[in-house]
Amino acid sequence: MTLPDSHAANSHAANSMRTPLARVRSLGASHSGTSDFWRQRVTAVAMVLLMVPVIVVVMMLLGRNQAGAAQILGSPAIAIIMLLFIIASAWHMKIGMQLVIEDYVHHEVLKLAVIMANNFFCIAVALASIYAILKLSSGV
Repeated sequence: MTLPDSHAANSHAANSMRTPLARVRSLGASHSGTSDFWRQRVTAVAMVLLMVPVIVVVMMLLGRNQAGAAQILGSPAIAIIMLLFIIASAWHMKIGMQLVIEDYVHHEVLKLAVIMANNFFCIAVALASIYAILKLSSGV
């Protein structure tokens, strides 16, 4: 870079409307930074912590009929563990698929449609799973 080019770059930075903190953070045009990255990591940690209790519950449910499943899931602690795992899994799935879609779908209209479909699918899976757990835990 020649001296005039570097001077032009420095004068552009000096005349920028961005604050020094925004330039340091390098948030870019979307101003979202790494929020999806951290949300995905938090849901992954939540799922890892909940994995052992969920596996134990699933093993307890093996070979049981609906009445037996309702009896096991009737415990508030077990129902809460299952609900937390379902919420964390659905949220993690939504974020992960959205990142893949944003990276690999290049047509903007198609990208918007697929992201909307992903959101609806994840919400539908979460709601159906939550409904099933609540229905079994209430004994209805």
